[in-house]
Order: sequence, then structure tokens, then C-alpha cells
Amino acid sequence: MEDLLELWTSTGVANLTRGQALMMGVGGLLIYLAIVRRFEPLLLLPIGFGAILCNIPVAGIGGPDGMIGMIYEVGVETGVFPLLIFLGVGALTDFGALIAMPWTLLLGAAAQFGIFATLLGALALNAIPGFDFGLKEAASIAIIGGADGPTAIFLTSRLAPELLGAIAVAAYSYMALVPIIQPPIMRALTTREERRVVMQQLRPVSRVERILFPIAVLLLCALFLPEAAPLIGMLTLGNLLRESGVVERLSRSAQNEIINVVTILLGLAIGSKLSAERFLTLETLGILALGAVAFALGTAAGVMMGKVMHRVTGGKVNPLIGAAGVSAVPMAARVVNKVGLEEDPHNFLLMHAMGPNVAGVIGSAVAAGVLLALVGN
Repeated sequence: MEDLLELWTSTGVANLTRGQALMMGVGGLLIYLAIVRRFEPLLLLPIGFGAILCNIPVAGIGGPDGMIGMIYEVGVETGVFPLLIFLGVGALTDFGALIAMPWTLLLGAAAQFGIFATLLGALALNAIPGFDFGLKEAASIAIIGGADGPTAIFLTSRLAPELLGAIAVAAYSYMALVPIIQPPIMRALTTREERRVVMQQLRPVSRVERILFPIAVLLLCALFLPEAAPLIGMLTLGNLLRESGVVERLSRSAQNEIINVVTILLGLAIGSKLSAERFLTLETLGILALGAVAFALGTAAGVMMGKVMHRVTGGKVNPLIGAAGVSAVPMAARVVNKVGLEEDPHNFLLMHAMGPNVAGVIGSAVAAGVLLALVGN
């Protein structure tokens, strides 16, 4: 009888808590969103699966001696995984639209407003009992507004690793919800006439410009904001591999094998932080709410800057492209194109929106560097 009792107490069923069961349900929900709704499936699927694995009682898969726990320590705590993701993003992204329209950097910069506004909002939540966000935690929550998952993970792993699970899930969830969140904001802030503006065709960008641009961006970053150099450096290296034309094998590897393997491992590592004791807190609800506010503010600020440019240029700029200033590349640009086509089936804004979209990637990395410089020590 004692043997049977000992056997029973060693099973997962006997040790399963309500919190663990609930977090397994959350993991299942993320997998559902990835497979059925196709919301950011490349990361939500492994994150959801990782959440289920780390909440299995007794197994300890997400602990320091477990497989996923060790993956987290090697790849996330060191910041290596987000940097490798940025290498792949750089290799996959065409910077041509930004080079042809350098003024769209202002749209990418404006969209980062949500980050700094949310930082103040996170600190203000401390007035409510149950919340206790320090400056480092507030900065980590605020970066969600950039809609850039790797940047959010990179910054949070350095400033507030205990919040990584909630922040990563919030960042990637809102990235996945771009087609749902952004269009109502875009329509509310623009008129039908503004949405129907047809922009001029982009000028051709030479190969020399494409090669020099990532080098120039890196040098400017190294001179003025070295804290952002890891993210900007890997982004520009990936783009240089793409544009140089002499290392096609390396470019293909960055675009495929490297980013795919790292995406799987990163998703599992993030999922390991979705344990019941870490995630089921009042602070997590605050993070999710503030993340939504940050993303909405970033979208609105980009559109408002687009309206300013529309006025300054005498109506030559479609203000919708400002919404692509968040760095959810290329999804935000596709949403801008879709909303524009709804107003005029012949108005294709995709390439014009890629300029602020790429600027948003750079802008979120710069914002992370600024936050590291201000509160990292």
C-alpha cells in the first residue's frame, strides 16, 4: 500500500496545481491562436508549447537544470538569441524604401512615442495597491510599444528578467494583432481624402547606396548611442550580407537556417517563463494592459506625424504610412497597404510604408539603447 501511495505522489496528476493547469490552458490558447488564427505562428506556437512543458509538475523542464531552462540561460540571459533574430531580420529586409525616402525616419521616430509615454504610465500604476514597478521594470514594459519582440526580450533580459515571460507574450501578441488593432486607429485619425492620397513612385536606389547605408547607420549608432550597438550591429550586418552580393550562402543562412533554429529555441525559452508562480500575478495584468496602450499610442503618434507631413508637403504624403512606424515588419506595412486599397483599389502603399516600417525597427533599437543608457546602471 505504501508503495502505491509513493507511486501516486510521484505522478504529475497528484502534484498538479490549479495554477499549473491554468497556465497549460494558456499555452494551449497560444497554440490555438498560432495554428487556427495564424497569429504570429512562428513564435506563438513554440512559446505555447514551452508554457505547457514548463508547467508539467515534477519534470522540472523549465528549471535551471531542465532542458528549456538551460536554453534560456544560454540564449536569453546572455541576449544572444534576440541578436541572432536581428541578424536574420536584417538579411530578410529591403532597406531600399527608407534609402529612397530618408524623411520617413521621422515617422519611425514618432511611433516610438508610445514607449516613453508608457514608461510614465507604468510608474503611475504604482499608485494602485498591488503594483510595484521600479524604473527598470517600467522601461521594460514600455518597450512593448515598439512592437518589436526581439528588442523587448533583449532589453527585458538586462533590466527586468523576472518580467520576461509576460513582456514577451504581450509583445508578440500585439505584433500578431496588428491587423486588428491598427486599422480602427488609422481610420479614426484620418479623413477619406487623406487615405486616398496616391504617392509618387519611389526613385531607384543604387547598389552603392544599399551597401553604404547599413555601414553609415552602424557608424552613427557607434558614435552617438553605443548601448544600441548590439541590436543595430546585427541588423546592419544581416542587411550588408544581403546587399553585398558576394556572400549569398551566408545571406541565405541568416534568412533561413539561423533565424529558424533560433526562433524555435527562443520560443521555448520564453515559454519556460510562463510558469504559474511567475505569470499569475496582478502585475502581469498591468503589463498586458500597458502593452496595449503603448502599441496604440505608437500607432497614433505615427499617423499624426504622417498628417503633419501631409500638410507640409501639400498633400503628397498619405498619412496612413505613419502607422507603419511601429517595427512590426513587414506586417504593419501590409496593414497600411490593405487600408489604402480599401479606399482606392489602385492605390498601392506597400513600398512607401516599408520606409517607416524599417525606420521603426531602427527606432525601437535606438529607444532600447536610450533606456539602457538611462536606467541600465
